[in-house]
Amino acid sequence: VLFFTVPSKDAITLKPHPDEVDDVKWVSKAKLLEMMDDKSLLFSPWFRLIAYRWLIPDGGWWDDLSKTMTTDVHCDYVNIHCFDPPMEHMGGGGDAGPVWSAQLEDGDASKKQGAYGKIKTHTESKLAQLIHVDEVFSAVSLLYINPLKSNLENDYVTNKYDADDLAFCDEILCKVSRSFAAVIRQLPPTLLVDVLIFYLVLRALDTIEDDMKAFESNDVKVKHLMSFHKTALADPEWSMDGVGEGDEKRLLQEFPKCHSVYAALDEQSRRVIADITLRMATGMAEFVGKDLGQGTADVPQYNRYCHFVAGLVGEGLSRLFAVSGLEKPSMAKELHLSDQMGLFLQKTNIIRDYLEDYVDGRAFWPKSVWSKYSKTGDLGYFANQTDEEAAAKSLCCLNELVTDALELVPDCLAYLSNLQCKEVFRFCAIPQVMAIATLDKCYANPNVFTGVVKIRKGMSCKLINDTNDCPGVHSTFHAFAQSIARKARKANKAGVEDPSFERTIKACDTICELTAAEASKRMGAKDLLLPLALVGLSFASYSSTKSPVAGKPLIPALVATGLLGAAATKIVGSSGSSSSSSTPALKSADTITADRE
Repeated sequence: VLFFTVPSKDAITLKPHPDEVDDVKWVSKAKLLEMMDDKSLLFSPWFRLIAYRWLIPDGGWWDDLSKTMTTDVHCDYVNIHCFDPPMEHMGGGGDAGPVWSAQLEDGDASKKQGAYGKIKTHTESKLAQLIHVDEVFSAVSLLYINPLKSNLENDYVTNKYDADDLAFCDEILCKVSRSFAAVIRQLPPTLLVDVLIFYLVLRALDTIEDDMKAFESNDVKVKHLMSFHKTALADPEWSMDGVGEGDEKRLLQEFPKCHSVYAALDEQSRRVIADITLRMATGMAEFVGKDLGQGTADVPQYNRYCHFVAGLVGEGLSRLFAVSGLEKPSMAKELHLSDQMGLFLQKTNIIRDYLEDYVDGRAFWPKSVWSKYSKTGDLGYFANQTDEEAAAKSLCCLNELVTDALELVPDCLAYLSNLQCKEVFRFCAIPQVMAIATLDKCYANPNVFTGVVKIRKGMSCKLINDTNDCPGVHSTFHAFAQSIARKARKANKAGVEDPSFERTIKACDTICELTAAEASKRMGAKDLLLPLALVGLSFASYSSTKSPVAGKPLIPALVATGLLGAAATKIVGSSGSSSSSSTPALKSADTITADRE
């Protein structure tokens, strides 16, 4: 925006470019306000934002033009201001509509911050999900036969913590993270609450970092981040209002309940949580002042961001495992492997959340990668999937980032092989197998650029059921690495020129080599599943003709098939749980505790 002051309108001659300026009018401040209220007139989004924020308010630039133009009273050389275009430029009367209008949804602003829930989610139809019979089996098993057991009602937990405050922590955990809630609850009682509070503390910190509107300046936000470990974790009455949205906002408002439970943790656990919180806040503060509208600058900065927000979480968890006595003390020193495991999860989320993050104005795809493929030099270039060239380039960019994440898998598997407690193993492994499944779903998938891609719920259930030991985990990684490699080779054979092809195949081959031996132990047992499925379908189809549910044979068929399949799932799980010379047997928390005593 360029400003001039002139004594009268006759003192200036305007010859605007017709492709850039539609009309010119000499107006008073009152007339400008009147015109901006006229819905038939379309102002540029940036002028409208600047005008309402600085130009026309009381005490704004227009009130004293001489002071505005001749002094620095209104100059701000420190803060970067982020603007969201008005709605008429997001699918209304403006020309920006075609790219975004089909992708932005109303969402539920009461639940999450930013663009979360407002971007289209790509899901498969119910029929498409039901034809994956093995996943139906797993869903039935997880819901009715072998559900994840919550240990929150254990005597150790109920005797140590305030019941009402712990109930709040459990409730809010389910609201802010459904995916982690189940795996946290199945942890042993002596570790469960430590991890639960660790997660909620970091989620509260993350809520402060994510809010782009609550703080008057970045300096104020940084001050809150850097003092969080001394306020939220030291003051039992500390809370924060007006930050975040929905359940995250409530978490900060009612944080004293979290502090009550935190204060009852063992000193070693509190020390770990406070240390990681301070270090994460320091890393977040480093990125607060950076303009991330076009992503991180390069891969090193991308890795650094992921380290602060996820790698440190991995380190903190390893230290909590060690101080609980359920894992060897050496786990507290597995800094590199802990970091890489966190990076694997974070990079998977960043890849999947391309559109949400871009619309939010805070993206993380590294510019040194995506700029090689963006013809316009803008990260949003890939969202226009109606352009054939943009669509092709977007997949090349996506595949390079997926490959970068796949290269972390060997360290993730190495970390898991060091664990001895079965419950801790499942807690760590379930998110990992979900991540490799998500990467397989994202690879060469144009839907990443038009919404949020998620794996099927039935597949999630199957992954949880199969994640009991190293053979099960290796079998999962082996299968998805093969799937990605098949997609890459098929595209290459069809003439698609993907610069990352060789690197992708190498990463997948490495994973397959590492997992082949353990995965082979599961293959024979899984062969039982198909015959049992066919028997179940045949039996169910016959039974349905005798059933009182006349005309609806699919219902009893699915129930009967699901029960037989669930039984097969249990057979597969138990047959693959034996130990081997390469992988030590996992022990239950009770066994480890008894051995230690």
